[in-house]
Amino acid sequence: MTEASPQALTPEQERLRRWRLLLGGETSRGESADGIGCGLGEHDRRLDVALASLYDGAPFAVKTEKPQKGRKSHRNVGFGQSAPAVAAWLGEVRDLFPQSAVQVMQQDAVDRLNLKTMLLEPELMEHLQPDVHMAATLISLKDAMPDAAKALARQVVARVVDELQTRLAEPLRSAVTGSLNRSQRNLRPRQNEVDWGRTLLKNLRTYDPERRTVIPERLVGYGRARRQLKAVTLCVDQSGSMASSVVYAGIFGAVLASLPALKTNVVVYDTTVVDLTDHLADPVDVLFGVQLGGGNDTPLALRYCKGLLTNPEEHTFVLISDLYEGSGSAEMIRRLNEFRNMGARVIVLLALDDDGTPSYDHDNAGKLATLGIPVFACTPDFFPDLMATALQGADIGAWAASRGIVTARAGAEAGG
Repeated sequence: MTEASPQALTPEQERLRRWRLLLGGETSRGESADGIGCGLGEHDRRLDVALASLYDGAPFAVKTEKPQKGRKSHRNVGFGQSAPAVAAWLGEVRDLFPQSAVQVMQQDAVDRLNLKTMLLEPELMEHLQPDVHMAATLISLKDAMPDAAKALARQVVARVVDELQTRLAEPLRSAVTGSLNRSQRNLRPRQNEVDWGRTLLKNLRTYDPERRTVIPERLVGYGRARRQLKAVTLCVDQSGSMASSVVYAGIFGAVLASLPALKTNVVVYDTTVVDLTDHLADPVDVLFGVQLGGGNDTPLALRYCKGLLTNPEEHTFVLISDLYEGSGSAEMIRRLNEFRNMGARVIVLLALDDDGTPSYDHDNAGKLATLGIPVFACTPDFFPDLMATALQGADIGAWAASRGIVTARAGAEAGG
């Protein structure tokens, strides 16, 4: 079969080409791994080498061995232990694949080939495609990095933060500000509290031409001053499985803290508790203040957070955790129920990331759901609306159902 560009291939040839790139393992006659001839053009050969370097299980070094006659070759393409070779591969991947695929391949390279130690090299850091997963990996390695690599890692993480803030900050500010304004509005005013100008505007459709007057069906009053600011606490499990959720929570916490009408706390924990509230002015500082990986002690974190609930009726408490707690499960559930009974709005997010249904403790999720605490996973795009709904005191379960988000129920699974 002659080499052809993808644009010139017939549907059948394109199908074979895709299988060839998926399976790898070209023979000496240029046949595909399943025995069907499918030669590769120059562009496809570059794709093939880049994929083989990652997924064929060979050490990284850009060379191929000539196969023996009649036998399949084992593509000896890989990185070896050379940071320049890894950097060259990262550049090739960025050139060949769309951004979404680059992010997946970078993370696969870290997970499958144990490249974490090589990420400490400054020359490699410059070639990374910034994304949430890579930011989480760099944050987890920050204490092992030399100063030069750490400075570059902060730059990579800062680029991720800037990109996410551009996408998510304004929707969160708008949603939360609108919610706070609505919560202040007085919709059952006494006579001396009626805002007649806004009342007339709200009731123009009830104008009676014969009487030449508006007959108000709904009175709008001046906003009542709140006795105390509404408050939000994000309590984040920083164990390794929650890495992406920690990145998003840090960014959202910084945005919420920028709203003067809202008091925001961000607390992260493993087997110790760290209150990052004083660092929320700089989300990069927040993220570099976490220590990803290790164990977790949710009851310890909840004991600390109870002291933040000074006015629980005005407080929204969000625990971001996969709920794997072992012997501490009973206390975790008891304390979350205590917060709820104190009057706080308690929400448990099993994940705050783009990865879909998380791994979590189904038994603990079901027990919390039985107590009336909403438990589900949430993508970052839904988070602004979630916070607006919580701050209004609306039904979180109804909100989730209206958006197709599955919440935990007793004896049932949860997802989002």
